Amino acid sequence: MTRRSGRSIDTSGARVSRRDVFSAAALAAAAPLFPAAAAAQGARPDAGAAARVARANADPNRRVLLKGGTIISLDGQVGDLAQGDVLIEGKRIAAVASNIAASDAVIIDASNTIVIPGFIDAHRHSWEGQLRRINPNAPTLAAYSAATHLSFAKAYRPQDIYVGNLVTALGCIDAGITCVIDNSHNARSARHSDEAIRALAEIGIRAVHASGAPQAGDWDRQWPQDLERLKKQYFASDDQLLTLRMFSAPDRDNWMAARRLGLRITTEFNGPRAAELIEPFVAERLLGPDNTFNHCGALPDRTWQHIRDAGVSVNVCPRSDSQYALGDGLSGFQKALDHGVKPGFSVDNETSYGTDMFMEMRVAFHIQRALAASRKFNGEPAPPRPVSTRQVLECATVNGAICAGLAHKVGTLTPGKEADIVLIRTDTVNLYPSNNAIGSVVAAADSRNVDTVIIAGRVAKLGGDIIGLDWGRFRRLVDESRGYLFDKLGYRPDLFAEEFKLT
Repeated sequence: MTRRSGRSIDTSGARVSRRDVFSAAALAAAAPLFPAAAAAQGARPDAGAAARVARANADPNRRVLLKGGTIISLDGQVGDLAQGDVLIEGKRIAAVASNIAASDAVIIDASNTIVIPGFIDAHRHSWEGQLRRINPNAPTLAAYSAATHLSFAKAYRPQDIYVGNLVTALGCIDAGITCVIDNSHNARSARHSDEAIRALAEIGIRAVHASGAPQAGDWDRQWPQDLERLKKQYFASDDQLLTLRMFSAPDRDNWMAARRLGLRITTEFNGPRAAELIEPFVAERLLGPDNTFNHCGALPDRTWQHIRDAGVSVNVCPRSDSQYALGDGLSGFQKALDHGVKPGFSVDNETSYGTDMFMEMRVAFHIQRALAASRKFNGEPAPPRPVSTRQVLECATVNGAICAGLAHKVGTLTPGKEADIVLIRTDTVNLYPSNNAIGSVVAAADSRNVDTVIIAGRVAKLGGDIIGLDWGRFRRLVDESRGYLFDKLGYRPDLFAEEFKLT
């Protein structure tokens, strides 16, 4: 049995093991860790500091002090600090202040870093991890589906779901994404769902597992009734890193089943057809704060009013919507702002592009600014105001927490909330000198600057390295899964292909 976050997960029938990914010594310490390498040109944490962090990870009553960082709390009451400390007790933030004395705490030197809440990816199809960039020029949703639902998805074994989620979860942590909404629309059997959840649990990421039906091919038809089993087996407590929800198109029976189980609902939602489909749900008052809509491009104002009035949370996909020409090719970012809806950001998938939230923020920022300037230039009487770097950072953190239904737990550096925290190293060639903290994070940083990642008080990345990761074993797992899928479909990769084609 593997114990994580107050629940048990049965791994007795699994064909892949956490020991294939994490070092045995780290597992013995109950907190995977090895001495971390330096991040870019930043200072290397010494072995003693790494050992102290390892012991703290293993202690549920840990006290960890982040000392001397530049703090962007995104909490109006806490404010921002040019130099300050964050005290973590157990899994929660105990204090944020300019100087905290805690002689018994493990100290992590946060000087030359910017301390922010962890990024929250509000919509990711995590099971596709081993298909990264297989289709970089995909111009349409149909092209995306050709390389996923209509081909490889149908061949996925339970262990392939495990590996896909493993790749995605590790990539998220590496990029400073501490929470992901896992839109798992390839639950071909109960075992597939078990393996998806197992991967998320073993990695230790905060995640919302949104279980959904496969989109093509043969499957066990165990969904959505299997949600009841999943909830009882893995999600009996609300006080854990993983939560469960339903991933479903507008469907009365599905939505009612989710609500009977007390589950939130995530829905792909885009374009005029979706707007038409939702009207009966509005009339029957079936929209509410337990709904989260992905994409939301090309929607009429009337639909946005429904979304706002019902308290539906929304996440937009600046790269995905332009990549696959969803709707009119523009994300729903501006429309959300126009209607007083606070959107989260989401990566969607990695089959065409990369995992980081830095790029998502920048794409949204620059497209919004370009459109605002264009509308002003063309004489629109009340063009939108250009967004700020703080606004887009809030989308990637605070608003994502709303989409996840976890704003009471994470999203800001607020005493009492759980400690999901990222340290961005600034003494590097690409960021030094840092003359504006928010500008450095939003406009210039990238994943190489993610020095330290903390999830519910446990250090998951230190000094630029994911702690405890056995890279060789990880590669063997991924290579076996990818090789199996490619062979099953007769796919021979062309590293320079302009388009995805099955041979």
